[in-house]
Amino acid sequence: MKRIGFSGTLDPITNGHMWVIGEARSIADEVIVFLSQNPVKQPQFPAEERKKIIEQSARERGWENVQVIIVKSDYTARVAKKHGADYLIRGIRTTADFDYENLIQQTNVDVLQGAKTIFVMPPRDLGSVSSSFVKALEGPVGWNWTMKKFVPGPAYRAWILSWLRKEWDGLWNQPGGAAPDAALAEHWFAHLTGPDAYGGAERHYHNLDHLVHGLAEIRVWAANTQATRHDLDTVKKAFWFHDALYERDEDALFSNEEASAQLWLGSGLDLAVGVDVAELIRVTDHFQGPAIAHRLKDVMLGIDLAILGQDDEVYLAYTRAIRQEYAHVPEESFRAQRRQALIHLRGKAQAGALFGDAYFSGQYNDKAIDNLSLEIQTLGD
Repeated sequence: MKRIGFSGTLDPITNGHMWVIGEARSIADEVIVFLSQNPVKQPQFPAEERKKIIEQSARERGWENVQVIIVKSDYTARVAKKHGADYLIRGIRTTADFDYENLIQQTNVDVLQGAKTIFVMPPRDLGSVSSSFVKALEGPVGWNWTMKKFVPGPAYRAWILSWLRKEWDGLWNQPGGAAPDAALAEHWFAHLTGPDAYGGAERHYHNLDHLVHGLAEIRVWAANTQATRHDLDTVKKAFWFHDALYERDEDALFSNEEASAQLWLGSGLDLAVGVDVAELIRVTDHFQGPAIAHRLKDVMLGIDLAILGQDDEVYLAYTRAIRQEYAHVPEESFRAQRRQALIHLRGKAQAGALFGDAYFSGQYNDKAIDNLSLEIQTLGD
């Protein structure tokens, strides 16, 4: 078979969709993804961006024989035939899927004289993966780690950047608030999510995943503690900048935390709370002891340490990312230093002193002890 088509809204494209495209590649020389631009639907991403995401996802897998065509105000089966694809391929997950797709197939062929349909059944682990399923994951703490398992890398990155954009804009677009210049806000969003900050290729833990996870923690903390809007925004602004600069140079003039605080102070984003936010950034320096005082210190540290009390899968991903972040440290030295740090943290958790804020202590302390104990054991003596 020379050419086969695959169609859908693909908002976002999932690993289930990618599996179907992979099956299409196994039976045809060329695959055309017909991307529906349905004016009735309200997609997360416009059609051109979805096209780019699909193309990047295909290239990431080395698929050179996949092209994407946007279908506007026409029947996909008819467009497919015009482009030399006599067949469309569809994934069938349930009997309901089959009944629906069979009806569409009959319409495509009998009414539209368009492409016929080939049905394939995805493997069990992808059987429930759909765009709607993935969209429903967004929101709770750790949602990004879960979503990451079900979509290709380019789709994941686009989704979390979209989520971060809404979080960022929400900080400044408030009734009665003194919003910064739009160009200034745009500059700092691009900088913080870009290669010189959380989006950097060498950022394996202090990266966009870390930023999304922390902001989700803040949102849930505020909802469960009736935090004031002022405190919520102060913590969010501090978290956006707290690891913006992350260097490993022990001879640097400033610590990472101080450098990030200085970056915030020089941003010009919110002069009214500038010093307050800078002080909150500084408290994330875990080596400064009790010297820095701030009314939200325990909250900020709780958000930063919450990763220690996550479910097994997330904690394992965190430990792998930490090892990558310190790949420059020889294995023996890393294991010894990491083990020493974890023993210290576990001791604090066992004494009830790891989380100074009651909300984070109640949520994560017991699980943190379990996670730390297991990792200490794996690191050996």
